[in-house]
Formats: sequence, structure tokens, C-alpha cells
Amino acid sequence: MVAFNRSIVTLALLSTAGAFSPSSFTSSNGLNTKTTSQSTMTMKIFDWKKRGDTATIEKLNDVENTEFTLDNLTPMPGSRQNKKRKGRGISAGQGATCGFGMRGQKSRAGSGTRAGFEGGQQPLYRRLPKFVGRPTGPGHTKTIYNVIKLDELNGVAAGETVNYDSLLAAKAITKSKYDIHKVVVGKNDFTAKDITVQAHAFTASAKEAIEAAGGKCQTLKRTTGEVIEG
Repeated sequence: MVAFNRSIVTLALLSTAGAFSPSSFTSSNGLNTKTTSQSTMTMKIFDWKKRGDTATIEKLNDVENTEFTLDNLTPMPGSRQNKKRKGRGISAGQGATCGFGMRGQKSRAGSGTRAGFEGGQQPLYRRLPKFVGRPTGPGHTKTIYNVIKLDELNGVAAGETVNYDSLLAAKAITKSKYDIHKVVVGKNDFTAKDITVQAHAFTASAKEAIEAAGGKCQTLKRTTGEVIEG
């Protein structure tokens, strides 16, 4: 009799366990809490809306029937990310200290360390060898000119004298932030004849082209802008 009662209790427990098994249990909101199936989603967190819009992607991939314009050109999903909004709360991961930490020189206002500083060790610009004839540092900077191309002089009439100011007044060139000007060879052919060109420097090929067309090259002083005789 005792064995019979034990079997009845065992069957009752098994039926109760089956009733509350993970496959049949649902939460109060009606959602199944069974997590045996794994998700097949492999997309990145960025641009998930574009990745989910399969109709637009398939339409753009149909090159034969799609005309690309400035309206439908879009970057690839995931290639461009939104700007991180720092300092907007600690829940975002970049709030409060904005990723710079709480202490230290790099967390303070300002640039932190100067350019080229390597923490006290011998910096790169001091480890590299210095070559004779190639000085570096203040006083040895490269001279930067405003470039005037020969094809920009094609509108000058024969017999006229042309310089940067006259070309700017004729709107043949645009305004420059440099005060000294150099004439170089452009991509297009030089067609002006018998003109006098004034500049602070000329390349050898540009000077040869001007003189071959019957013109003259006059070099100007960098400080006063006067013509250097001879």
C-alpha cells in the first residue's frame, strides 16, 4: 500500500513539473520566457534602420534599372556613425568626465602636453640625425609663393605689362594670402604674345616660354615690390 501511494505521488510530481516546464510557461504579460532559440541578427548597432530597409537596398543594387542621382546616393550602412554626445549623463558612458578620467594632467583644461613631448624620454626630433645642408628650425623655413600660371595670362593684350594686381583687377585670378608671387607653367597652353610679366620669382620653364613668345620677365623685390634691374 505504501509503495502504491509513493507511485501516485511520483506521478503527480511529474505531471506538475510538465505543466510548469519552460516550453509552456508564460509570464504575466503573455510573452514566452523560453530562451532556447538563438537570434540570427548579426547587424551592427549603427544604422540599423538602413540595414532593415531591404527594399531600398535591393532597389539600389539593381544597377541596370536604377539611375543614381544626388538624391539617392547614400553611404553604406555602418560606414558613418553619429557623433558621440559627451557630458550628457553617466548612463551614456561618456558623461561627467567625458572619457578623460578624474585626475591627471590630461584631464585638465588645455592641451595637456606640447607637441613632440614623449613623457621625458628623448623625443623623435632629437633622436634623428641632422644632415649638413638641410637646416631645420626657426629661420630656415621654406619660402611659400602664390602661384600664377601661364594660362592665366592668355587674356593680356600684346605690349601690356601684367602683374598680380592687374590680374586681380581683371578677375583672371583670385585673392591670395601670400604677398610674394611666382609664375609657373600651367596645364593649358600659353598663347599671349609680347607681354611684360612682373613677379617675385619665375620658374625656368615659365621664363623660357614667356621669352619665346616675345615677352619679358621682370623680377620684383620682396620688400618694396620694385623692379630689380639687370
